[in-house]
Amino acid sequence: MSEQLKDRVALVAGATRGAGRGIAVELGAAGATVYVTGRTTRDRRSEYDRPETIEDTADLVTEAGGTGIAVPTDHLDPAQVRALVERIDDEQGRLDVLVNDIWGGEHLFGWDVPVWEHDLDKGLRLLRLAVDTHAITSHHALPLLLRHPGGLVVEVTDGTADYNRDTYRVSFFYDLAKSSVLRMAFALGHELGPRGATAVALTPGWLRSEIMLEHYGVREDNWRDALDRVPHFAISETPRYVGRAVTALAADPDVARFNGTSLSSGGLARAYGFTDLDGSRPDAWRYLVEVQDRDLPADVTGYR
Repeated sequence: MSEQLKDRVALVAGATRGAGRGIAVELGAAGATVYVTGRTTRDRRSEYDRPETIEDTADLVTEAGGTGIAVPTDHLDPAQVRALVERIDDEQGRLDVLVNDIWGGEHLFGWDVPVWEHDLDKGLRLLRLAVDTHAITSHHALPLLLRHPGGLVVEVTDGTADYNRDTYRVSFFYDLAKSSVLRMAFALGHELGPRGATAVALTPGWLRSEIMLEHYGVREDNWRDALDRVPHFAISETPRYVGRAVTALAADPDVARFNGTSLSSGGLARAYGFTDLDGSRPDAWRYLVEVQDRDLPADVTGYR
């Protein structure tokens, strides 16, 4: 796969950790030049106050076989985003893949807290981080992406359109944020399709991000130790799995068939034949509907 995306240029907005980092690394493994952005650098941390940095992500991209370029960017600041895109234009003259993975809301929502009891400032901040950032980035980046035919925009969210349509997701603000991103991909599909580009919404499954592993007190090398407490965690996946989904889309000359649709890492694994790092193909969203949400005992047979 190391030459699949050679000479292609990608921007992964929100690549400090989690899905963004996994996507950036897999794009690098396919040979792409990948600009990675975020607010946490080796010199300064965001309010997350976590150790992962965009420089670390860029190094991982390069180690995987691509070219990683870290650019500190607050995607709520249009001037910073405009400067980022101008730099990509000056240095590369093109943008082939835009991944809108900006989030930053992990500490801003409560589970099952109704809107009238939820902290309003935190809820509105969550919406700004999850929605405004994507809109600002698309506004500034898409003219460059449209300069060459075949561009791809990936709006990363949590949940498929079908699942989120019928399922209350965590809280009012969380539900609204994730559903808004799904609709962004639909709207962008209408605007980009006639101009030779493709937009999709993409969700990972139950992601073994740095934050999730820490929450359960495990590491990637012993994550199954959490199954006694959280049996359905057996369906979880690494961030590289959704990264392989993005790489498969970016390398597909017929990707336009997905324009405006909602996709998942597990669904694309079936379509393209890739696996997670352990060789399995977890299909979390089918599992959630057919096993977890029906209160059946955890059993991933046939789902990974």
